[in-house]
Amino acid sequence: MIQRSLFPWATGLASKMPSLTIVGPRQSGKTTFCRMAFPDKDYRSLEHLQTQEYAREDPIGFLNQFPEGAILDEIQRAPELTSYLQGIIDDRPTPGGWILSGSQNFSVMEGVSQSLAGRTAILHLHPFERGEIRSFAQFPRTLLESVFAGAYPRVFDEGLMPHEWYPSYLKTYVERDVYTMLGIQNRAAFLTFMRLCAGRVGQLLNLDSLSKDCGVDVRTIKAWLNVLEASFICFRLPPYFGNLRKRLVKSPKLFFFDTGVACSLLGIQTPELLMTHPARGALVENWVVTEILKQREHRGEMGPLCFFRDSNGLEADLLVEGAQETLLLEVKSAETVPKQPFSALRRVQEAIPDDGRKRRLALVYAGDDNQRRTEGDVVGWDSLGDLC
Repeated sequence: MIQRSLFPWATGLASKMPSLTIVGPRQSGKTTFCRMAFPDKDYRSLEHLQTQEYAREDPIGFLNQFPEGAILDEIQRAPELTSYLQGIIDDRPTPGGWILSGSQNFSVMEGVSQSLAGRTAILHLHPFERGEIRSFAQFPRTLLESVFAGAYPRVFDEGLMPHEWYPSYLKTYVERDVYTMLGIQNRAAFLTFMRLCAGRVGQLLNLDSLSKDCGVDVRTIKAWLNVLEASFICFRLPPYFGNLRKRLVKSPKLFFFDTGVACSLLGIQTPELLMTHPARGALVENWVVTEILKQREHRGEMGPLCFFRDSNGLEADLLVEGAQETLLLEVKSAETVPKQPFSALRRVQEAIPDDGRKRRLALVYAGDDNQRRTEGDVVGWDSLGDLC
């Protein structure tokens, strides 16, 4: 077991707040993390049917078992508990008393926002970052191996083969949650929808196109996409909006939280198949975007991430807006640095209105050398943790 990078942020907040709510996808390591970070806490999983029934039928009696608080895992199985926790926390606002975790973002956040607003800190625990993966004796050595393997802990904890584990994960966890939340009858259409989403990684989201290809209406597509986001499978990266005279593209880009899931849905069986796969560049971009997202959220840095594209096709793959500076990032899947690595980013920099923050340019590529140039940084993929 390794110490997750979320640990300092979580334990620091627990010394100040009476409750923490940790959300993330199934199998991202929430249970292990909570028990390692708070080893003295009583632990109850609401996945267990008897525990869940007790909590739902007698919530006061259930919570009164824990005068010093407890870890309540998979809180979405008994969301009404948050209403009763509100009174307990108000009576005994002991820092770090209650640790809640859940894997359905909408269900968890609905109860938290209604009952525990101002009483809990919300944290996201994603699958491993690259730096955490390097702690294992066996880990992917190349960028394409990393894209293919994804980052779910069980793949590395147990030395599992990604092309065997991910289909099982999708079947056992994602489908179960999705069907529970929506009661979907046409499972074949939904699986087609997920595969089509994987084929659109890094592209502008077109609901009409998805609707046509899936054979269901746009309203259904919106509902299905919301469920994938609630289950931490996909997310939408918004476009940059500023006081520009140029018309900006308003559609978000679609990304997966884990590239191993996307590769599985695309039927990619080995890292070697990624070399010539048409989605190679988009999956590499997806890996870089989610790696930065994980690093920031695990450290409590919640500044917005977005991309830039204007009506003429001028584009920056990612903008990371911090308090003092904005990082403009371009991603290349090639192992060599282009001759003019910052030509497009310079034009993006000129197009964005000056807001007083410093601008920094960076190119991330599939090679290993890092270069500090006058205009910006050239960053090898395995040094991404040093970028922001």
